[in-house]
Amino acid sequence: MIKFVPLELVLPLRSKMLRNGAPESECVFPTDNIEGVFHLAYYVDETEIATVATFFPQNMQDKEASGYQLRGMATDAPFFGKGYGAALVKYAVDYIKEAKAEYIWCNARTSAVDFYKKQGFDVVSEEFEIPGVGPHCIMILNLI
Repeated sequence: MIKFVPLELVLPLRSKMLRNGAPESECVFPTDNIEGVFHLAYYVDETEIATVATFFPQNMQDKEASGYQLRGMATDAPFFGKGYGAALVKYAVDYIKEAKAEYIWCNARTSAVDFYKKQGFDVVSEEFEIPGVGPHCIMILNLI
């Protein structure tokens, strides 16, 4: 089951899977509390979260159309390959389409590029390094 959740429920997986167990306070993004942001979690049962992601209104550089950025997507290791991440992205796509956005974009870790391609995203940049995090590339999913 996918739910809209408060920030504090996405931070544990962000810390564990994306920031090598860093304190949760160091896993908060500047955009986590801006207007229009929403956090999603895929629950495998009443309490256990398999996947989380954050989405917020943010246009890509040099793109005039209305877009949302995806950040902090993480799936706990026991749930890799079970379709939870794909289901969460599909849920977000449906929701963001209702907001009349034209695309979703992200700075994807190179290790996750194949996952995003399977969801319909396209690579639109060369690989670049995010210091302390690793290699990434920009990807986009056009919604119209």
